[in-house]
Amino acid sequence: MTEDQGWKHSDDPHTAITAKGMRAMAHPVRMQLVGLLRKHGPSTATRLAAQLGLNSGATSYHLRQLAAAGFVEEDRERGNARERWWRSAHRLTVWTGDDLADEEPDTAVGFLRSVLAAHTLTGQRTLDAFETMPREWRRVTDLSDLILQLTPAEAEQLTGELSEVIGRYRRVDTEGPVPEGSEHVSVIVHVLPDARATTTEGETT
Repeated sequence: MTEDQGWKHSDDPHTAITAKGMRAMAHPVRMQLVGLLRKHGPSTATRLAAQLGLNSGATSYHLRQLAAAGFVEEDRERGNARERWWRSAHRLTVWTGDDLADEEPDTAVGFLRSVLAAHTLTGQRTLDAFETMPREWRRVTDLSDLILQLTPAEAEQLTGELSEVIGRYRRVDTEGPVPEGSEHVSVIVHVLPDARATTTEGETT
C-alpha cells in the first residue's frame, strides 16, 4: 500500500491504517468507544462502560485492543495508579483509496458495516429525542436523499466538494471554547453507488 492510498487518520496523513487496524475496528463496541472519545474527550473505562451499558472489564478489553491497533492511547497526564484514562489518537479516520478493498475486501466491508451501524445508531438517538428537542434544532434536522446520474469521476468530485463545504465549519474541540448556543451536530455523508455498479465490466445486467 502506498503512502497516499488506503485508510488514513486525517490528522496524520502519512500513516496508513493496516488491515489489522481495520479488523480491530470492525466491532460495534469499539466503533462506539472511539466515537465517544472523539466527541467528548478523554475518559476512563468505567465512565465509558456506563455510557454504553457495559461492564468496565469488557470496556477495558476493547480499549486495549484499540490501543494495540493505534486508534486510542493512554492519557498519562490524567491517569494514576488506580485509574487509567484513554483518549482518541486521532480526530478522524477517512477513506482515501481502494488498495485495501482490492487486497482484503472482507476486511474493508467488515469495517464499513461497523461505520454504517454507528451512523444508524446516531440517527436513531436523534429521533428518540426529537419530540423534546427545541424547535430550532428540530427545524434543522435533515434526512434527505437524492438520486443522481453520475460517472465515477463526478461522484468523486461530489464527495470532495461536500468535504470542502463541511470543512468550513467548526469541528468539535473537547478542550477549546464552546460558543454560546452551539451543540454537537452530526453530519453524515453517504455517496452510495447503485448495487448494479458492482457488475464486472463487460458483463450485462
